[in-house]
Amino acid sequence: MNITIEKTTNKREKPTGALGFGNYFTDHMFIMDYTEGKGWHDARIVPYAPVALDPAAMVLHYGQEIFEGLKAYKSKEGSIRLFRPEENAKRMNLSGERLAIPAIDEKDWVEAVRALVEVDRDWVPDEDGTSLYIRPFTIACDPFLGVRASHTYQFIVILSPVGAYYPEGLDPVSIAVETEFVRAVKGGTGFTKCGGNYAASIIAQMNAKKAGYTQVLWLDGVERKYIEEVGTMNVFFKISGKVCTPALGGTILPGITRKSVMELSKSLGYEVTERQISLSEIVAAAKDGTLEEMFGSGTAAVISPVGKLMVDGVEYTINNSQIGALSQQLYDTLTGIQWGTIEDSFGWIVKI
Repeated sequence: MNITIEKTTNKREKPTGALGFGNYFTDHMFIMDYTEGKGWHDARIVPYAPVALDPAAMVLHYGQEIFEGLKAYKSKEGSIRLFRPEENAKRMNLSGERLAIPAIDEKDWVEAVRALVEVDRDWVPDEDGTSLYIRPFTIACDPFLGVRASHTYQFIVILSPVGAYYPEGLDPVSIAVETEFVRAVKGGTGFTKCGGNYAASIIAQMNAKKAGYTQVLWLDGVERKYIEEVGTMNVFFKISGKVCTPALGGTILPGITRKSVMELSKSLGYEVTERQISLSEIVAAAKDGTLEEMFGSGTAAVISPVGKLMVDGVEYTINNSQIGALSQQLYDTLTGIQWGTIEDSFGWIVKI
């Protein structure tokens, strides 16, 4: 893929102090166009700027769009490292297939990300716990008011230096089970990363925060009794020494951190299962003390331990609201591999 590069002549001021998450953006962005009959073309890196869209652009009216999220890390030696970017490329094409958006060659996808990070490599922060968040997304651009697949698209990548996703950091968060709304049903878009999934979840998150909880625990959309995800993360349980997570079935995002947690846990000697997990099973385990740990996994937070779980007005405390040994080990190992302080024996890292 031939990428043209236009460097900015007006560099943006780098942030000082706490970064937060998603607040700041780098000097450049990647853009590539798609035209039906021509395919993807005109790959370019240009100065970061607003995107010009026709008011009738289909993405604004029908939500035909998909996105991804991954990070670049700076090692103590100064090298820049990506964590399993090819998995993000595969997942974005999976999302695109469901939303009738043309696929991008996976090697080109990774090269676009790599090239942009290389141009803005001095934006990769090096303070402990920080990274450069990478947001690739594709939007439908046809100026047309009618429900069909667009004939034109833009694939865009932007970058944002970030700190911890949750203010609590690794302190266990509190979660409330969502009983009114559902996130996804089979046959829908639950397994994709599309904005509609997240927009539909906002009201439940708002209600949970009003009640004093960090996130929600989603149940299945049919029987309302099987566990699916935690907010914007996949979820894991350690029960009687064994690790389990809800099985993928078209309603759960196939998380890359989720996949890595399963592979890493198995390498540490744990029995790991993907299966249907009922809320009643978790409540029973919480009551009898066999629920040893509960944690979310995702690119943004990596590992997020859960210390309290609210179910039908009853609050259950997990592991005395302390981070569990497995959660800590997984976080330390994953971040160690990402930042280069632990050997990458899995072949997960792509160096820039």
